[in-house]
Amino acid sequence: MEEVLIEGFGPGDTPKDVLNRLRDHRVNPSEVGKIWLANGAALCEVRPGAARRLLRSGSARRPGEDEAREIKAVDEYVRRFQRLVQLEREAEMKAMEEEIKRLSGREREEKGRAVLNLRGTRAGREVGGYYLVKYGRREEIDTQISVGDLVLVSRGDPLKSDLTGTVVEKTRRSITVAFENPPPKWALGKGIRLDLYANDVTFQRMMEALERIRHAEGRLRELRNAIIGLREPKEASPEDVDFVDRELNRSQKEAVRYSLGAPDFFLIHGPPGTGKTRTLTEVIVQEVRRGNKVLATAESNVAADNLLENLLERGVNAVRVGHPARVSKRLKERTLSALVEEHPLYEKAERLREKARKLMKERDRYQRPVPRWRRGMSDEMILRLAKQGRGARGVPPRIIKSMAQWIRLNRKVEKLFEKAEELEEKAVREILEEAEVVVTTNASAGLEFLDGIEFDVAVIDEGSQATEPSVLIPITRAKRFVIAGDHKQLPPTILSEEAEPELSRTLFERLIEEHPRLSRMLRVQYRMHEDIMEFPNREFYEGKLEAHESVRHHTLADLGVAEPDAEEPWSRVLDPEEPLGFVDTSGLPERVRRERRRPGSKSRENPLEAAISVFLVERLVEQGLPADDVAIITPYDDQVDLISRLLRERDLEDVEVNSVDGFQGREKEAIIVSFVRSNPEGRVGFLEDLRRLNVAITRPRRKLVCVGDAETLSSHPTYRRFIDHVRERGVLIKPTSLRPLAPLLDAARAVPSGGRG
Repeated sequence: MEEVLIEGFGPGDTPKDVLNRLRDHRVNPSEVGKIWLANGAALCEVRPGAARRLLRSGSARRPGEDEAREIKAVDEYVRRFQRLVQLEREAEMKAMEEEIKRLSGREREEKGRAVLNLRGTRAGREVGGYYLVKYGRREEIDTQISVGDLVLVSRGDPLKSDLTGTVVEKTRRSITVAFENPPPKWALGKGIRLDLYANDVTFQRMMEALERIRHAEGRLRELRNAIIGLREPKEASPEDVDFVDRELNRSQKEAVRYSLGAPDFFLIHGPPGTGKTRTLTEVIVQEVRRGNKVLATAESNVAADNLLENLLERGVNAVRVGHPARVSKRLKERTLSALVEEHPLYEKAERLREKARKLMKERDRYQRPVPRWRRGMSDEMILRLAKQGRGARGVPPRIIKSMAQWIRLNRKVEKLFEKAEELEEKAVREILEEAEVVVTTNASAGLEFLDGIEFDVAVIDEGSQATEPSVLIPITRAKRFVIAGDHKQLPPTILSEEAEPELSRTLFERLIEEHPRLSRMLRVQYRMHEDIMEFPNREFYEGKLEAHESVRHHTLADLGVAEPDAEEPWSRVLDPEEPLGFVDTSGLPERVRRERRRPGSKSRENPLEAAISVFLVERLVEQGLPADDVAIITPYDDQVDLISRLLRERDLEDVEVNSVDGFQGREKEAIIVSFVRSNPEGRVGFLEDLRRLNVAITRPRRKLVCVGDAETLSSHPTYRRFIDHVRERGVLIKPTSLRPLAPLLDAARAVPSGGRG
């Protein structure tokens, strides 16, 4: 086999397209071996005779050695991630479909993931071209579906529908959904069902970004080759900076200087509480001051909103791109939709639409050319017959004349709507081009109307929580990039077991390991008491962190939380002056402390730990800690469900309960952690991922109390070291009496086993 290069290919082309091109040059598929696609060309293995024919005809040439190596490396990189993205997409769709098959509509509604028996009515059209439908019913709606969620709309059987929309408004008895295209008539009737749905658009945008990477040109090609290891990225040289945020510490300032002086990319390692978003904000502000246009993104809408809020406080002209429903209400006025509404061209567009709507009313007085009357006649034929005053194909002249008038008015309507759309698109383009910073999620950075907007730099937050294909979406829009994250915390959640090992390894983690010189770690944390910080600092951050003096010794006592009753057996861990505690259940009977699994569930729960966690929260609230200043977190979803039920029974709904994964990036004054695992075998399950431990114990500011079976947990050396640390620096208690917990424990054991899995 010989290698030849055929040019003239681009994004979306496949090996099948290459084979079709080869057939045009009298090369049969049997003469072709491997095919690699990249750089606008196809590198093909072909038999010697076929190679001679292709070279003689001038339709192919011999590739250079470096050229061939680059095309092969790029093609293999893109194919690998396309396969992983497809696996994850299939896993997410399968998980949704399996639950829909497994559960009745009523059961999914009880879990908060569906709403039944709705009636749809038109609710107008919103900025950006979305069509609104309000789904309501007399019965109150209690659901997890919230504003910004993607929903599947069906007439009772979701698996037979492909109609999706985004929730834009929610009341006690209605949910308003925005559709990109006019919804079908059936979606406006009775018996409508809404289901939470997997967001396929995100996967499509990842695939599109991978295709842009495959056929990259110019600067993006250089950047791509540095990312995948075909060339060494250039060294970063620190820039002189006149800091806007003068309170940044030394490590933050150093990260800013090097980020500004990196020709290709730079990585900011931000452990918990070290102010990475604040540091990124300074990077963006400095880029703007240098005249650069910035694309600022994050994996989540919350993090994108935080960036936007920081930038607005510093007077930056920033625009938030994305569905308005997913943007915080306080920032709505800086969304692209809101700014378009204020643009002079939008007013002109609305006047044109109003004129079109009036014409539509006039048009509808005439006969619409439906098949019954059209009878195969084209628009032009109908217009010609009307001019001649003739009928045809059994259709009388008056009907022909009426249809012709409908066609003429309809053409005017279409032109008016087209002109309005052009004006709105022009307004969008002007706003985006005038903006100094465009803020969005990674996925929304793939929106079509960003095509053609030139960004000097992409600044990406939450880099360690986003898959590599997700981060590539904003990267493909810019000439260089800066990513902030913490690879010592949890990676993105991957549903596909096959894709998980590769897809959960983020670009941030890979680049920081391959090019440590192109990174800086933020070293001063502004969240935790130093006793809470000390263990994760030593275990995960090589002892490089230090607590800022403002938080080093802060406790709940500073907030006015009272001391517990001295006679209270739990008083030592409830002491507001004590930042670190552990409740060890290993001294209690095994039948009481042991974990359990609900039928049909892959998750786990521990009634004793649930009761202890709620008991501790109840006591802290009684001592004066506001309920919204404390949270309970746990690695297992079933434990979240169990604790949530207990809190509702105790009128403590303001106390947040979440999984460790779901609470990443968050903080509270006090955190209770329930580890759940308690078994004679010493199995700790997915607690073995120590990033989960790191996240759990770095969420609190002033108080951390962990609840767990020390014997089970100590089977793992890191957990054993953590428990030893609490003994040395905090308070470890081993309760022997369950009397104070009796009502809670009875309630926890009585919870039915049909909860979420």
